[in-house]
Amino acid sequence: MQTELTNPAIIQFLKKKFKSAGFIDSLKIKYRSLICPFIPLIQMIKPGEKVGDVGCGSGQFLLLLSEFAQPSYMYGIEINARLIENANSLFNSLPHNNYKFEEYDGVHFPPAMGDLDVIYLVDVLHHVPSKNQRQFLKDLVSIMKPGARLVLKDINASSLLVYANKLHDLVFAREIGNEISITMAASLLQQFGLQIIEQSKRTMYVYPHYTIVAKK
Repeated sequence: MQTELTNPAIIQFLKKKFKSAGFIDSLKIKYRSLICPFIPLIQMIKPGEKVGDVGCGSGQFLLLLSEFAQPSYMYGIEINARLIENANSLFNSLPHNNYKFEEYDGVHFPPAMGDLDVIYLVDVLHHVPSKNQRQFLKDLVSIMKPGARLVLKDINASSLLVYANKLHDLVFAREIGNEISITMAASLLQQFGLQIIEQSKRTMYVYPHYTIVAKK
């Protein structure tokens, strides 16, 4: 029986899976659903779809998909080898071997991404240097197969609350984010040939999120 998708259920699930996380990691991993719209992101998956996560970290988001959605396959890429090890260790406890994690250089997307139905880019774009963001998105779109969907979730630079996220990144990631507006993000995706099928904005506490779903 599939677990009901609620924030308390997400938090309880992550607490069970990430028991050994330190204090800061616990805050980032276990309680992120309180400040990030995980529920609508998870609900975008149709049963049986192949799903990818760019910048998958330790596999937290794909782990949520495995519990609260019904993907047939999950594929994560990450530039940090240690995080890939964490993800593999975490997923080894799952009953199904329907996943793969790979390290990549942050520039060249693996060919395997061309087989995915949905690709998530969740709070990754603002960590890409501003001068590289356009090419990053262009290359990502180019590797997608026709009919695939890109789910871009990031922080909206057109909101004054963007400075709350900059402070957040300074504390937790020790860097200042390179956020862009939802208007700019949508324009870039359209320039690269994607059709925008859904856009939304949502402020959670002091974080001004936007989500764009675009289809190739």
